[in-house]
Amino acid sequence: MEWENQTLSPDFILMGIFSHTPTHVFLFSLVLGVFTVALLANTLMVLLICLDSRLHTPMYFLLSQLSLMDLMLICTTVPKMACNYLTGRKSISVAGCEAQIFLYVSLLGAECFLLAVMAYDRYVAICYPLQYPNLMTWKVCGLMVASSWILGAFDGIVDVAATLSFSYCGSREIAQFFCDIPALLRLSCTDTSTFETLIFICCVVMLLFPLSLIIISYTRVIITVIRMSSGEGQHKAFTTCTSHLTVVVMYYGAAMFMYMRPTSKHSPTQDRMVSTFYTILTPMLNPLVYSLRNKDVAKAFSKVLGKGKSRAELNNKLYYMLFLIFKTQCLF
Repeated sequence: MEWENQTLSPDFILMGIFSHTPTHVFLFSLVLGVFTVALLANTLMVLLICLDSRLHTPMYFLLSQLSLMDLMLICTTVPKMACNYLTGRKSISVAGCEAQIFLYVSLLGAECFLLAVMAYDRYVAICYPLQYPNLMTWKVCGLMVASSWILGAFDGIVDVAATLSFSYCGSREIAQFFCDIPALLRLSCTDTSTFETLIFICCVVMLLFPLSLIIISYTRVIITVIRMSSGEGQHKAFTTCTSHLTVVVMYYGAAMFMYMRPTSKHSPTQDRMVSTFYTILTPMLNPLVYSLRNKDVAKAFSKVLGKGKSRAELNNKLYYMLFLIFKTQCLF
């Protein structure tokens, strides 16, 4: 379909995941609670790492980028879903759909590569501690993080350009709470097999390649940790690695289940459940499982709590940010 015709087409309809029954009202409230926790926890992580000089190291910089990606990811889908549910308006504009696809695909791809970078960081820190300052310089760290963002954005551009170039001549009701690619492909009246093959190739690059690097890195890390003579050193290394691997399993498992299967194998119910996990639950669990358990982060948090004025200012900024996010999403 030509671009001019696509922009004049009617809006898509997001069917959502909740009705107005008492049970679904409770579940919707629960999702809002999860969203609030994820928003506050990830924002707090970014601010703590920026403000506390003791956290100005490559490892914590990578953690701040993970929190930033999770923060942006959950703000891409949940506010629009909540706005539609509360207002009774289910439509989303073509521009809004394009923005959602680009943002969540870009963020998913960027986080895949960032998790591989984080695995490499731990590999160098544990296996080559004396050479860590030379191998993991700020320049190297910055280049790897920038590459993660760029590769993720490139994947987002390709997917949004291809997905919305198809003709949608039938129903425009998306059986999801956001513009998800598999749900959109089911609505197309054109042959999407070539694009599905492209998605599979992108998944191999964006998922399996970083995952292979993570497995190799942690295999070397585990071998090194087992050989350590210090019990305290083993415990510290295993704690860090276990937290990271927990995040990797949750994230990669859901992403591969969602995007490495043919469209014909997808069902709306399964897609909604898996999408809820990786777009809502994972951004909340990441800072709780990985970041806020860290002793240095806990000390920085205690330092902030000791300053009443700073805490009040932080709360005001968080509430204002939450208001702006919902207001912006409702405009689409």
